[in-house]
Amino acid sequence: MTTAKDRIIVALDFSSVEEARELAKRLRGRVGVFKIGMELVYSGGLELACELADAGEQVFLDLKLLDIGHTVMQATRAVARTGAAFLTVHAVDEKTLNAAVEGRGNSALKLLGVTVMTHLDDRDLEQQGIVDRTAAQLALHRAQMAADCGFDGVISSGYEAAAIRKVVGADRLIITPGIRPAGTDRGDQNRVMTPGRAIKAGADYLVIGRPVTGAADPLAAVEAITREITEAESLAG
Repeated sequence: MTTAKDRIIVALDFSSVEEARELAKRLRGRVGVFKIGMELVYSGGLELACELADAGEQVFLDLKLLDIGHTVMQATRAVARTGAAFLTVHAVDEKTLNAAVEGRGNSALKLLGVTVMTHLDDRDLEQQGIVDRTAAQLALHRAQMAADCGFDGVISSGYEAAAIRKVVGADRLIITPGIRPAGTDRGDQNRVMTPGRAIKAGADYLVIGRPVTGAADPLAAVEAITREITEAESLAG
């Protein structure tokens, strides 16, 4: 049974492996997943990913792959060998998605399609040349494409979670970043949501970075978020 703490993915967004390792040590048993993104990967974070996976932790490698098919396939195959539980791939076209599925093979690695990143809004999409869809419409389109290609879930803001759930069904995972507990700084994020609202909207996991890593007491921050998730689950149930 998935508990409230299992739904928390803490983003180890540090440039120092030592800092990331120390926080992971403090939060072991209190959260479900540790996310290692590009900042840490380029500072030796892949070794930490293997270390955490070997210790039985769930590791989320947030690499947001997007390249020619062969490169995506080979990169996904390499990630599967690390023992990571999750990998992100930009859900922009079927060639990229199918290549990741091929690279994953028979491993237990779960593939997550990035729909529309939470720091983007409709104006940002217009700058990218996407003028025929809003962020919400584009997220829905990309979620459907990822599901059709055999992905295990998607990355989506809480604002699109309910609509995506109707499209991808109950078996696909919805992982929601841009989580900001009430009263915390939204930083560079645009489409943010509190932990409780995101869970009520249908998110399975919440990616939480600076509200935990930047807190004076990260453990207390995690415990407060866990309580909010538990309350949201009880109201939804």
